[in-house]
Amino acid sequence: MSITLNPPKYLCDRIRVVRSEFSEMPGLRLSRRQAERLWNLDPSSADVIFGALEQANFLRRTPNDLYVRADVGSR
Repeated sequence: MSITLNPPKYLCDRIRVVRSEFSEMPGLRLSRRQAERLWNLDPSSADVIFGALEQANFLRRTPNDLYVRADVGSR
């Protein structure tokens, strides 16, 4: 079963900010905690944001639990 995320507007805005930062800095690598501090995210908002960006295949999580762009360094 697939779940479709329809986040509220403020979360959509945050998703755009996070996506923009990773687009502008392709080598950006952040832990979940670092991302929460950087963008002032509460854990449940971070769940939605990173879940949406992973579902869209824009971000992926490394074996070290860092978020990186899915198209960078996937060798």
